[in-house]
Amino acid sequence: MNLEKLINERDTAAQWMIDDITKVCTTMPKRDPGSEGEHAAAEYFKDLCLNEYGCDEAYVEEFEEHPMSFMGWLWITMSLEFIGFVLIQLNVHGVIAAKAATLIAILLMVGGLVLAFLQFGLYKKAVDKLFPKKIGHNMWASKLPKGEVKQRVYFGGHTDAVWVWPINDRLGGAAHSNQNIITIVGVFYYLVIAIMWLINPALGFLPLLAKLGFVFLPFWIGMNFMWQWWDPKHDKSNIVDGANDNLSGCYMGLAILKYLTENGIELEHTEIGVVNTGSEEAGLRGAKAWSEAHKDDPKFNDGIPTYIYTYDTIFDPEWLIANYKDLNGTVKTDAPLNDLFMQSCGELGIFVKKGMMDPLLGATDAAAFAQAGFRAGDVTGLNHKLQDYYHTRRDTYTNMNPKGLADCYAASVKCLEHIENGEFE
Repeated sequence: MNLEKLINERDTAAQWMIDDITKVCTTMPKRDPGSEGEHAAAEYFKDLCLNEYGCDEAYVEEFEEHPMSFMGWLWITMSLEFIGFVLIQLNVHGVIAAKAATLIAILLMVGGLVLAFLQFGLYKKAVDKLFPKKIGHNMWASKLPKGEVKQRVYFGGHTDAVWVWPINDRLGGAAHSNQNIITIVGVFYYLVIAIMWLINPALGFLPLLAKLGFVFLPFWIGMNFMWQWWDPKHDKSNIVDGANDNLSGCYMGLAILKYLTENGIELEHTEIGVVNTGSEEAGLRGAKAWSEAHKDDPKFNDGIPTYIYTYDTIFDPEWLIANYKDLNGTVKTDAPLNDLFMQSCGELGIFVKKGMMDPLLGATDAAAFAQAGFRAGDVTGLNHKLQDYYHTRRDTYTNMNPKGLADCYAASVKCLEHIENGEFE
């Protein structure tokens, strides 16, 4: 099957994406994790798939989550670090001079780091239930081919949008990243002082080192304000539009379904669908819930290969990346699917990079799918150095890149063509 006609409509498809994303952003409530807006967008996508794109099934599924835990762990971690800091100061200045207090300080500070690693480094649910419960929503749909199903291909992004990150919003990505790095350095700085005091409390320079370490305190305090949680009125302006991150990803699959339908093209042997998850910004909670609900689903355990392409923040055509590792570089995504995306870009003359999600950068839903055993390709479209539209109020429908969307759409259609024609295993 030749899908060149769809590929040639890339610019039209990109403009449609922007127009419909504008509709979502301007007519629906803000889409923070577990919100009414997240649910409304999921229902809208379901309606499109069933009533306009000829899908045979479409669902909106609920899941339980605790969205504030994903950044709220910072309050716990930084409280532990601060208590440890106070105990170390008291010891090295002779106020307490008790090894037990210093050992407690070390345990508290290490405990804070472990919590950070679990909750953000690995996206575990270490402290989720300490925070208020909400109900999130996933949406997925599929369309059967004319003939025997030989493979399934799902395309997806995440429906929700994030809380504003004030430091990146006001001071830029370098300031945001340096805030994190300096905080971590400060924790290890005091751990070293504590260990040195345990080895030899008589070291005369330890009090000076402890005083010099006060330079880290403003950064530690700042970590409690890394996201816009403190507004008592819960002003929805503190939720970004999320046009790029990540309605752009949601609309890749929707656009492919739309233009297949409008061109009267029915695939022969490939079931095609979308998986648009909720609450990715709360720690991949939607993708984790979808994977848990469907990893043992008979539909996905019938011996027919299932492939999922996950997209996140499709913006810059100079930074279209196939990510071979995700979740801070700890989880491998599906290399053959990523290879196919890069091959398809090459065939169409589209610029693409081979990359990975760097440590401290976070994750995409592809990581959750891969961890559950699904074959997941992983595509992003932004420079991994924090951009001024990443988790800021500049991530809006008026700040989208048609070429970035068009290129990613065209490459994705080419991937579908290869899979439909039996040119991928």
